[in-house]
Amino acid sequence: MPRSRPPRTAVLVALLLAFATACGDTGGLKAAGPTETAVGPDTLWPRLTPASSPAYEIGEVNRETVRGVTVPGGDILAVSPVAVVRRVIAEDPKEYEGARATHRETGRRMAECADGPGRGRCPVLQPYYRDLTGDGHPELTLGFRLLPGKTLAVRVYTVEKRRLVQVMSWDDAVSGVELARRSVIIRSPSELAGYEYRLQWTWDAEQKAMLLTSDEMLRTGPRRRTAPPAPSPSAAPAPPPSPSPSASPRPPSAPAGTP
Repeated sequence: MPRSRPPRTAVLVALLLAFATACGDTGGLKAAGPTETAVGPDTLWPRLTPASSPAYEIGEVNRETVRGVTVPGGDILAVSPVAVVRRVIAEDPKEYEGARATHRETGRRMAECADGPGRGRCPVLQPYYRDLTGDGHPELTLGFRLLPGKTLAVRVYTVEKRRLVQVMSWDDAVSGVELARRSVIIRSPSELAGYEYRLQWTWDAEQKAMLLTSDEMLRTGPRRRTAPPAPSPSAAPAPPPSPSPSASPRPPSAPAGTP
């Protein structure tokens, strides 16, 4: 006797059950919990008349031509970083010369820069060259120590019509300096434990200078020492290995630097 076909509804139910059994919840969507409601900024004192000029002069654009320093062939790589710093000192001798000068030690140590920056007791650090303006030519990022003290002077120079032009200047206690594309980033310690300042200057083609585009305080967190992993309670300590009868004890190693 021939078998009869099952009803169409029964076939569909069987297929759905088989599909659900095969797939389960693998790859399915899961709820991530309630979404936080977006809150827009609240405008305070809407009737307050907006200011049309700054109350304090901050000096957003720090740009000036450096006199007395030549740029052979218009190549900034041919400019002496030590000569640039000496020119900075010559422009402000009261800060660097004399027993009462704020940075008198910097002025004195400039005599020790005969071998170039970044060597010996020379206060001028090793220079860095990077295209910060986007014109295909490198700029000079220069740093020199303001002594006595722990302050670092950071300067950026470019070349325009074979003249050396300073486009950024900042003096501060510095914990790190970075170059990122068209920006100079300076990190400085804060008086608050676990925080640091992060300032960023970015090249502005309209002003032809590096502008302070970001000034923020960031959480760094306290330094935590990682504790060694605790031994497993079920694991018994292994006994020390027995010395070989033919092996003689090794004498203690001499400390580093001992002849």
